[in-house]
Amino acid sequence: MNRATLVSEIFRKKSFLCVGLDTELGKIPTHLLQLEDPIYAFNCQIIDATRELCVAYKPNIAFYEALGPKGWHTLARTIEYIGNQHFIIADAKRGDIGNTSRMYAEAFFNQLGCDAVTVAPYMGEDSVGPFLGFEGKWAILLALTSNEGSNDFQRDWLEDSREMLWEKVIQRSQDWGTPENLMFVIGATHPEAFIRVRELAPDHFLLVPGVGAQGGDLAAICEQGMNRDCGLLINASRSILYASSGEDFAQKARNEAERLQLEMKTVLEKLNNEG
Repeated sequence: MNRATLVSEIFRKKSFLCVGLDTELGKIPTHLLQLEDPIYAFNCQIIDATRELCVAYKPNIAFYEALGPKGWHTLARTIEYIGNQHFIIADAKRGDIGNTSRMYAEAFFNQLGCDAVTVAPYMGEDSVGPFLGFEGKWAILLALTSNEGSNDFQRDWLEDSREMLWEKVIQRSQDWGTPENLMFVIGATHPEAFIRVRELAPDHFLLVPGVGAQGGDLAAICEQGMNRDCGLLINASRSILYASSGEDFAQKARNEAERLQLEMKTVLEKLNNEG
C-alpha cells in the first residue's frame, strides 16, 4: 500500500488505528482452545470485529514464531484473511546486512504480502536499504520505543553532536529513504519527544505503540505529532485483544477499538477544518 492510499483510507475511515495482533495461546478465551487452530480463529473474530474501525493490523511475528511451523502457517492464514484493504505491518524487528536483509524483505513482502516491516537500524544503512527497494513497501525504523529500556541507549546524549541517539537515527536515515517508504517507531510513553520528532521529520509517518495497556496519551500525541496527512498510526494491542476473556471477547474488542476510533475521528475532523 502506497502513501496516497494509506492517507486516503485514514480520512475515509476517520481512523488511524492499528490493531496489534500479539496473540498468545494462554490469553485467548478457553472456549476456542478446542479448535484446530485457536489463534487463527481468535484473530479472525478480532479482525471481523475491528475491520471497519482501523486502517492497519500489526502481527507481532514472535508470537507466531514461538509456535514453530504451525505458527508460521497461522500467520500466513491471518494475513490472507486481513486482505489487501488494510495496511499490514510485520512487527519483526529485523536488521542484518546485505543478502540477509534482502531475504527478510522478500519473506515478508513477497511471500507473506505485508506492506511494512519493523527494522532495527543499529547496523546502519546497508541493513536497512534492502527493505526500501520494494515498490509500495515500507521500512519502519525503531527510533524511540515505548519500553522502559529505551533509556539505556536511545536517549543517551552523543557528545560529538549534542543530540540523543534516537535523534541521530531519524536524521541520518532520511538519507536512505523518503516519506513514501520510511516510517519511524516513536513510543506513546514519550509524548514530550513528539515536538522534536516533527522538527526532524515533519513529513514521515510515525508508528506509535504504547496507547492502551501501556498508558500512552492519545490526545497529547495527536496534538504534537500529527501533520497535514495525519502522519500517525496509533497501535493498540492488549487493550483490544484482551478486553474480555469470555465468549464476548470480539464485541468487547470492538467496543475498545470504537472508543479509540471515535477519539481519532474528532481529531481528524479538527484537522480537516483547520486545513
